[in-house]
Amino acid sequence: MGSPEHQIRRAPAAGPALTALTALTARPPEQAVATDRWRYARHLDRLAAAGAAGAAAEAGAVAEVLRDADPVMAQSAVVTHLDRRALRLAPGAGFHDWARALRRVLDGHAFPARRLREWTLLKAIGAGGEWSPEELAAASDWCQRTASQSRAGDEALALLAASGRTRRVRNAAARRLHRRATS
Repeated sequence: MGSPEHQIRRAPAAGPALTALTALTARPPEQAVATDRWRYARHLDRLAAAGAAGAAAEAGAVAEVLRDADPVMAQSAVVTHLDRRALRLAPGAGFHDWARALRRVLDGHAFPARRLREWTLLKAIGAGGEWSPEELAAASDWCQRTASQSRAGDEALALLAASGRTRRVRNAAARRLHRRATS
């Protein structure tokens, strides 16, 4: 009916091999999301259970999760687990032993390895341990934001107030320093 651009063209018929492959791999989007969420939750459960069993068991579980077919989802589950565990662990030997056990497993996985390094930095800052201003200045937005809201010492807060990566970090650090000075 009129010009060719208004006509509906039919795609060539797919061969039997392509049809079989499509039937095996195609899932409705809702089912794919539900399956991915289920796997993510299952990974978190497995990691939490392994965390209660000790650092060696936890490192093995982290390695297993990182072998998942979806590396983004697997690394996200591992980072969520790292955040949960690091919050509960007090700075000191327990945290350092845990971090040392996981560091070997995270080698080659940039995002979770960086998060573990940044948790180590945050624990050092909060406990008055050794840390370098260069390392804090080069840290991610997440790390700087977390440091500005944590029990960081005046030196770390002054650094973040002066040269934090974002305005949010600079303002939060400056407010904390001001409150400390006036109380």
